[in-house]
Amino acid sequence: MPCITKNKEFALAATVSSRGGLPGIPNFATPEALFASGLGLDCAALCMPPEPRFQIARMAVDAGLDLLLEKPPSPTVGEIQALVAYGAKAGRILFTTWHSQYNAAVDGARKLLAGRRVTKLFVSWKEDVRHWHPGQDWIWEPGGFGVFDPGINAFSIVTKILPQPIFVSSCTLETPRNKQTPIAAQIRFKPSAGGDADLSCVLDWRQTGEQSWNIDVETADGLSLALRKGGTVLSVNGEMKIAEPSEEYEAIYSHFARLLAEGASHVDAAPLQLVSDCFMLGRRVDVEAFL
Repeated sequence: MPCITKNKEFALAATVSSRGGLPGIPNFATPEALFASGLGLDCAALCMPPEPRFQIARMAVDAGLDLLLEKPPSPTVGEIQALVAYGAKAGRILFTTWHSQYNAAVDGARKLLAGRRVTKLFVSWKEDVRHWHPGQDWIWEPGGFGVFDPGINAFSIVTKILPQPIFVSSCTLETPRNKQTPIAAQIRFKPSAGGDADLSCVLDWRQTGEQSWNIDVETADGLSLALRKGGTVLSVNGEMKIAEPSEEYEAIYSHFARLLAEGASHVDAAPLQLVSDCFMLGRRVDVEAFL
């Protein structure tokens, strides 16, 4: 709400929530009720969990709306591909947002790595699920992503900054014996082109205290990059270069406004593809129950 209010290109016309809305803003219990209301809308932001997104997005497209899709845009790659085709046929604009990409440090890292050969990548993305997702059962169900809910943020940065794509080589999924999705994962990647590279990632939802969202990259010509604090701080060869407050959602809505003005979609499925491949190649290891 604050980010929408700060952007003069948008006005919040309505919300959809079964738990009530915001003061002074019309609220509807279901998307169907909103779309049948006749309320004049231009676009919609879909911010619910991924499982119901596809049908709601199709209804929004049928209602003539352009769409901002919160991350992840859908639970499967197939659904986002189908939605892109459906939106294009209807002439609607789709924007898949990956909020962690919208930091100055991430863009700085991308520019520095352009044209270089990456020889080492290490991602350490560790946080406390009890702090960030208290009482949310959907994240532990199939399609809920588990630790890949935050992990996909790391993947979104990696897929933006690396000069060539990477692929999943192997994956271990540490899964509580009473849950369906993992609480931790260890992943090995392989480069898509040229030479050997040590590419790995550790995700963990059991971290207490200080949270760690770190990405380290080394290149064949001796460049060493360190992204810290979720991509808001960049150090190069040990020297801090960028450290700016996170304004991810402000940047997302500014970009959406530009897309609407240009009549262009922006769809990026690469982070979701990596998550999908982790589940495809992952070996499940049962760990203690999560209570």
